[in-house]
Amino acid sequence: MDIALVAGGAGFIGSHLCRALSERGFEVICLDNLQTSRVSNLDSLADLPRYSFVEADIVAPLPQAVLDKADRITRIYNCACAASPPQYQADPEHTMLTNVVGTHHLLRLAEQTGARFLLTSTSEVYGDPEVHPQVEGYRGWVSCTGPRACYDEGKRAAEAMTFDYARMKRAEVRVARIFNTYGPHMHPDDGRVVSNLVCQALRGEPITIYGDGSQTRSFCYVSDMVEGLIRLMESDIDGTEPVNLGNPQEFTIGELLSKVLAIVPSDGGVTHHDLPQDDPRRRRPDIARARSLLGWEPRVALDDGLPQTARWFARELGATLPLAVAAE
Repeated sequence: MDIALVAGGAGFIGSHLCRALSERGFEVICLDNLQTSRVSNLDSLADLPRYSFVEADIVAPLPQAVLDKADRITRIYNCACAASPPQYQADPEHTMLTNVVGTHHLLRLAEQTGARFLLTSTSEVYGDPEVHPQVEGYRGWVSCTGPRACYDEGKRAAEAMTFDYARMKRAEVRVARIFNTYGPHMHPDDGRVVSNLVCQALRGEPITIYGDGSQTRSFCYVSDMVEGLIRLMESDIDGTEPVNLGNPQEFTIGELLSKVLAIVPSDGGVTHHDLPQDDPRRRRPDIARARSLLGWEPRVALDDGLPQTARWFARELGATLPLAVAAE
């Protein structure tokens, strides 16, 4: 049976990906150093058939438990890296090494085994964009010296290495540029805007808004993202160009807050803080390439995905939701 190796498989998107791959008939190896994931994410995978968990860091040489099964690995998904600013800025050196050294280790494995390799890159490679919406051909407006550079430039370097492997015919590769994604299995304290707003509302804490809330984001539900990743991996494209994956519907942070408070009423009030350095003002993907090449586009609207996410966070935090939301 073919094996899919998911680096970062205990994380938010990775844990959903592990289950989806198992349902498609793969034996799954979940490889994770547990730096930013939650034990509950691993617990959610315990019932999968033909599944194993290996605790390891891809910055180090790949563990023997993976190498022993290398001859059956046909798919390698690199989802490993802290993905929210508070998490990746907590250890910027490790963030950069994960993106560069870790990606190199997995690409070498792909080269040696003939497995297909998919890099989960990020919309952060576009920086604070001057082009809107963001198309894959846009080269970005990124600070290479700021506090986000460990992640932004790390992902850009990972892309460069991945495409070099493709050009040199050393591995068959795919690169997904992931835009804001949300849903169950997010870490309540990861610092992303959806988890921040929902969890602060559930806890009755003052809700943090950076700037005046007019900056925009586009929110893709996790099931849609996982479907896009698998379609990209299984596609027949040549892999020498990235593919945006995200929801092209754009909301201001103020609009998102209104939707959250309609689901989770809160008396905590709102506090405003300065925008973080290099925080993008607008973010929306152009997904024409994904539609054309993969036949993919998001199906879950924000109004449908937010209540599911709130219910999950409420269970994780032991918090109470309004009966109408909790009963859905």
